[in-house]
Amino acid sequence: MATSEADDRWVVLLRGVNVGGVTIRSADLRACVEGLGFTGVRTVLASGNVVVDGTDEPVAEAKRRIEAGLGERFGYDAWVVLVPQRDLAAVVDAFPWDSRDGWHDYVTFVSEPAVLDELLAGVDALGLDPETDPVGGGEGVVYWQVPRGGTLDAPFSKLSSKARYKATTTTRNVRTLRRLLG
Repeated sequence: MATSEADDRWVVLLRGVNVGGVTIRSADLRACVEGLGFTGVRTVLASGNVVVDGTDEPVAEAKRRIEAGLGERFGYDAWVVLVPQRDLAAVVDAFPWDSRDGWHDYVTFVSEPAVLDELLAGVDALGLDPETDPVGGGEGVVYWQVPRGGTLDAPFSKLSSKARYKATTTTRNVRTLRRLLG
């Protein structure tokens, strides 16, 4: 990811919004992000997805500023993954498996390379069957598929939901990601 993406749109993926007692209405989220000086702000679905115009600000600084602003405005420990929209398109295009009826296609975004390495090592240690539990690494992400109804019980879901990954990961369905590109 480049350090400045002024010519692109950015996608802000909030972690843990509208679950576990943290409820943020889309209109309030949009107003907060606009109040931080971002333009072209658009929320997508009610699960913590925002698209904004890129700026000359380094991505890491924008991430810290958004997290601080969300935490101050909504009173919670905010964590976001900030992805240039063109990088998101590449992530979606690189999804390694064909979609299957009755299955969910997921992407877990990881904001720290060491955490990505740790997660992938954990996947290797699980010894998953690629037919029943497909999981694989990508550029700053982990791709995975799971039968509908089995997301919370999936081995990768249990691994990635550990508290130590809370500040550096967030997961989205590929269908949601496609909406963020539109």
